[in-house]
Amino acid sequence: MNAISESPAPLVTIIDDDPSVGRGLSRILKTSGYRVECYETASQFLDCGRHPNCLLLDLNLPDMSGLDLQNELVRGDLRTPIIFISGLGDIPTSVKAMKSGALDFLEKPFDSEDLLKAVHEAIEMDQRARTKDDRFNQIRSRVHLLTPREFEVLTFVITGVPNKAIADELNASEKTIKVHRGRVMTKLGATSIVELVRLADKAGIKPALVTI
Repeated sequence: MNAISESPAPLVTIIDDDPSVGRGLSRILKTSGYRVECYETASQFLDCGRHPNCLLLDLNLPDMSGLDLQNELVRGDLRTPIIFISGLGDIPTSVKAMKSGALDFLEKPFDSEDLLKAVHEAIEMDQRARTKDDRFNQIRSRVHLLTPREFEVLTFVITGVPNKAIADELNASEKTIKVHRGRVMTKLGATSIVELVRLADKAGIKPALVTI
């Protein structure tokens, strides 16, 4: 199975304290078009500050367990898809890893096709997550273009109340609210109230509490 065609190629990071395992996996992955980095300890990986597209993680490492590293990444909100690899894996451990968010659990020795299939799925998952993050950041950047008053108007507009009600809430004229509302629509690139509500929801903006 070939890697997804893109530039630069997806980065797969291998963390395994056995250098021969890292070399073997690297050959398979590089042949399929992936970029590969290898580390022998969890600390080395954490120190590098990389955010790979997929992480091949040995369960038993010299400085901390693979599960401990997984928990560390979760706490840091690093959502890199993880595939555990281990020659000592058991069912309870694999279940715990999957519950903590691991994508797959492969026991050594494993077939190269199984490895590439799991990595391919991990890359696709990572790309979907990164696309979603990019869209969120784009929306947030638009929101930052709003003035404090325009943002306030936005929180009322997405409640669905008419301009007159918003004007009464904010002690402003209805004409002024219409102007702010138009600027909000323009800055956020929304062509309808439905789209504006959707954008606000994706940006995590909470509707205002209307008292009338």
